[in-house]
Parts: sequence; structure tokens; C-alpha cells
Amino acid sequence: MKKTGLPSSENNYLKDYISLITNSLKKLANIEIVDFSLSTEEQAKQAFNADYVLLAHNGSDDPIFNYANKTGLNLFEMSWDEFTNMPSKYSAESDERGQREKFIAEVTEKGYSKDYTGIRISKTGRRFEIKNVILWNVYDSENNRIGQAALFNEYEYL
Repeated sequence: MKKTGLPSSENNYLKDYISLITNSLKKLANIEIVDFSLSTEEQAKQAFNADYVLLAHNGSDDPIFNYANKTGLNLFEMSWDEFTNMPSKYSAESDERGQREKFIAEVTEKGYSKDYTGIRISKTGRRFEIKNVILWNVYDSENNRIGQAALFNEYEYL
């Protein structure tokens, strides 16, 4: 996914990318996080403004975040530009990164996984535990894996 600005009506809330994220989750785990009866732009707007946290990173060897909804940006206390220029490994403290990498590798192989729990850190150093995270591979229209996305709505500040 090429660099874009904060999801808004000017960029159709990144509807094409959000469609890949939501369709991949539906295909892999039969989970719907948006109302599929809406237009793709309305689905993307719904995802961006949702109460749950939705994050995604690209498929590179050292993945970079390329999406966060409003709830995710607020939780990590970052702007869109800050978040989407950060290697996703830096969302975890250094001693948590090994566990995170293991989970990501497992999902790369299996397609998706549920019930992950881990410690994350915001830009200001605020630590929080994320719980019952779903992580899944994101596929393009040719079924190439282009990254991964994460979804959760349970977290606790430490």
C-alpha cells in the first residue's frame, strides 16, 4: 500500500485497503468487523471510527505500520504520520518483541490466530496490555499476502 494521509472523505477512508483487510478476515475466520451491506467507503469509514482497535502493517521483512483506526491512534498516542512510519516491532517493548515475532510468524504460516495477549507501549511511554487480539494475514485480489492486521478491544493500562 502506498503512503496515504489520515483516512478521510478526501481519500475515501482508504476503502480499497480496508476492503482487503476486512475481506481477508471474513475469508480466514468468518468474522465481520464492518457492515458488508454498506458501500466500501462506508465500511472503511465505519472501521476508522470504530470503538475497537484496528491496526495493519505491510508484508516486508521488517514490517512498517500502514494503518491504524482512530481508536488505535489514540491508544498509541500518535499521529497518523508517526504511526504509519513506525516499524511495527516498536509497538512492543524490547523484552516483549521475541514473543511478538513468534506470534507473527505463526500467523504468517496459519493465516490467522486468536487470543493473543501482550504488552505494548505508547509514544509517551504509557504501557498497556492488549488482550484477546486477533491477528490475520491480509491478501490482495490475487491472493498474495501483503501484510497482516490486528483487531482488539480489550486493553488495560499498567
